Amino acid sequence: MGRGDLSDAEWERLRPFLPVSNGRCGRWRDHRQVIDGILHRVRTGVHWRDLPERFGPWKTVYERHRLWSADGTWERLLQQVQAAADAAGEIDWDISVDSTIVRAHQHAAGARVDPPPEPASKGGPFRRTPARDTVGEPRRPPGGGGAGGEGLGRSRGGFTTKLHLSADGRCRPLSLVVTPGQRADCTQFTTVLEKIRVPKPGPGRPRKKPASLTADKAYSNGPCRQYLRRRGIRHTIPEKTDSHAARLRKGSRGGRPPSFDKERYKKRNTIERAINRMKQHRAVATRYDKRRYVYLGTATAAALIIWLRN
Repeated sequence: MGRGDLSDAEWERLRPFLPVSNGRCGRWRDHRQVIDGILHRVRTGVHWRDLPERFGPWKTVYERHRLWSADGTWERLLQQVQAAADAAGEIDWDISVDSTIVRAHQHAAGARVDPPPEPASKGGPFRRTPARDTVGEPRRPPGGGGAGGEGLGRSRGGFTTKLHLSADGRCRPLSLVVTPGQRADCTQFTTVLEKIRVPKPGPGRPRKKPASLTADKAYSNGPCRQYLRRRGIRHTIPEKTDSHAARLRKGSRGGRPPSFDKERYKKRNTIERAINRMKQHRAVATRYDKRRYVYLGTATAAALIIWLRN
């Protein structure tokens, strides 16, 4: 086992949820070898063509990562690991939400303007054989339409992507969203929370509602607070200075000030620590992937490793 590879215990946690071959249309190359190759690239940011030979053909590793990013396999693996942690009572549901800017490498530009083709049983870059695996049906990956459609934009940091995420109280990512770098944090607040989905080990609906939420002033606006009140989620978000002044000018018509718990707000550092953990993976800290769905798969694979090892 090389540095950064899956341990036997980590492999046993993932193995039951991986796609299996039906034996009629070829077999998957050894999943453990390929996943180790993907994790090596996520950790080091190396070119796909420069992967060490012990991981097998580089194109096999790349195509597996691209396919699993397109059909949601990485997200399902993350959900299954989260479900096991939740069943053991290991998730702290006092969550935090924030975003981080990711500098896009010049190789991340140049994706085709047209959206990715539909997956199909015959032909196409996302070729799938019916009943080849038991994970789920492929879906059309997002993207296309130029740099904006691929989650690339311009911000103070230059050519950038923004990674929005939520994290539990133990600094582990719960959900991830990729947007262009100039996109405001509050515009993705609802999307980030709606993506939280932790299945139950048996029958029952997945858990989507946190016990409480902490966020910074970027999320201090009416729509965000209304959404949290509508879902009955306790929250600690500081009030902006201009909002505070506007409320005072209105007098009694300005309403009551939003509640704010200073002690609970101290836990917001958990999201910052989660971002630091994510950016320890160089392919997450710098975006090299041209397609948004592939970069989201890269970030999800990094989050999966954080859950397995923390």
